[in-house]
Amino acid sequence: MQHPDATPLVLTVEQAAKRLGIGRTLMYALIASGEVESVPIGRLRRVPVECLTEYVNRLREQNTQLPAAA
Repeated sequence: MQHPDATPLVLTVEQAAKRLGIGRTLMYALIASGEVESVPIGRLRRVPVECLTEYVNRLREQNTQLPAAA
């Protein structure tokens, strides 16, 4: 029996890239640089869904802190 909340807690790197609308290579680069957090599960690398939200929120904050273009 499946749990009522079947929303995944973690995504594959490919799924995370798709959620952000970016390529797999860029997603791996964001993980390698530490900009997006990932966790090991056994021999697999997974991206917690909330880490994608945190990354996008940081991008939004950075964007609002930039001086307006003249």
